[in-house]
Amino acid sequence: MSDQSVYHGPAYTTEAHGSIPASNSYEEEANFWDTHSITDLKAETDHELEAIARARVMKKATLIRTWVLERLRQDRNRHAS
Repeated sequence: MSDQSVYHGPAYTTEAHGSIPASNSYEEEANFWDTHSITDLKAETDHELEAIARARVMKKATLIRTWVLERLRQDRNRHAS
């Protein structure tokens, strides 16, 4: 297996977004989401996610999962460069 195909996590600290804190590692970010719920987000954020998901004809959870997978793919591609 090549080293490029192994995910090593973000190479930098992620930025804080509203009530979502900055993370220094994948494990730290995963721990946050293991101990928090999407329902912890502000009502305005939840409504915005609902509207985007509805426009894309998908459930909110599917939208969020898609965005997370896209982010992981972007990070893997940055590491491969």
